[in-house]
Amino acid sequence: MKTHGLRTTPLNGAQANPRTGPQSGPTDISTLEDNLSSPPAGLIEMFARLHGDIIVIGAAGKMGPTLTRMARRAADAAGTKRRVIAAARFTDEATARAMEAQGIETAKGDLLDPSFIESLPEAPLVVYAAGMKFGSTGNEPLTWATNTHLPTLICRKYARSRIVAFSTGNVYGVVPSSRRSVETDAVNPVGEYAMSCLGRERMFQYFSQALGVSVALLRLNYATELRYGVIVDLAQKIWAGEPIDVTMGYANVIWQTDANAIALGLLEHTASPAAFFNIAGPEVFRVRDVCAALGELMERQVRFIGEEAPDALLSRGDKAAALVGGTNVALPVILEWTADWVKRNGATLGKPTHFEVRNGRF
Repeated sequence: MKTHGLRTTPLNGAQANPRTGPQSGPTDISTLEDNLSSPPAGLIEMFARLHGDIIVIGAAGKMGPTLTRMARRAADAAGTKRRVIAAARFTDEATARAMEAQGIETAKGDLLDPSFIESLPEAPLVVYAAGMKFGSTGNEPLTWATNTHLPTLICRKYARSRIVAFSTGNVYGVVPSSRRSVETDAVNPVGEYAMSCLGRERMFQYFSQALGVSVALLRLNYATELRYGVIVDLAQKIWAGEPIDVTMGYANVIWQTDANAIALGLLEHTASPAAFFNIAGPEVFRVRDVCAALGELMERQVRFIGEEAPDALLSRGDKAAALVGGTNVALPVILEWTADWVKRNGATLGKPTHFEVRNGRF
């Protein structure tokens, strides 16, 4: 595997898994989604230990479909009989139909409607993947309702369940590029999106304490696959000949298969009071270096604008990785796969991450 001069910084105390994944990447959506939903052996073993149905709230988002399918595949591989349920608005009917074809039940409705939440089936295992980020600026009331009110409905409905709930590393704010945020750091959210995400965490914490709900809060940054993510954003700009702003000069990413597996694996590590876990890749990379590597892979010149700030949104994910397993797809492999996908005009979700935003306005 070529590294194309790429330099990365491993997380302190964390080691990247030497199994870096197959060198030939997914070439179509079917093989990509098969990769993103493939459960590792450890997750299959966990599903053999944990019993009961599982419901994914907000299952139609960027990660939800493949995470839910991974749960279905892991449960089947474990030889357990359980319902796997996906709850969402499902504005795209094709997403719901694809899930149903995979043996996943779908529940369609407005998550902010209390009667819809009450109508959902009971399940001892809950993954909370709902949230609002893009479009939050200018639509702050809906952002706060989605990110802080909805968790109260879920905690009351599933007070006797294990809940893993996605949050974001944005709650930490930026840190010097020489270090990474850890779960015990003080939070410093910038902008209403990050503030509302901290509000989401506080609601889960409150109900974890008040009702004894067993919760794990997952601070993710950033999941990436071939249709969206930080690496896709950079590759598309390079391919189009657009300049790269390197003001947010550093980042860390995690392949979505690994993020899905870690999130599901943490169902076994929920607690009351709520436990916190970062989900992040094992390396921190310099944006300028990654772009140079992508430019070489795609045979494109790369133009840069801006100057690297001394800080960025960076997290350490070794606490969660130590419990449920580390990452299997290393950054140089992700770059090779992404470059090939973009060169072949592979489909994307059309949802830029805006990881370069520093003022918290999304």
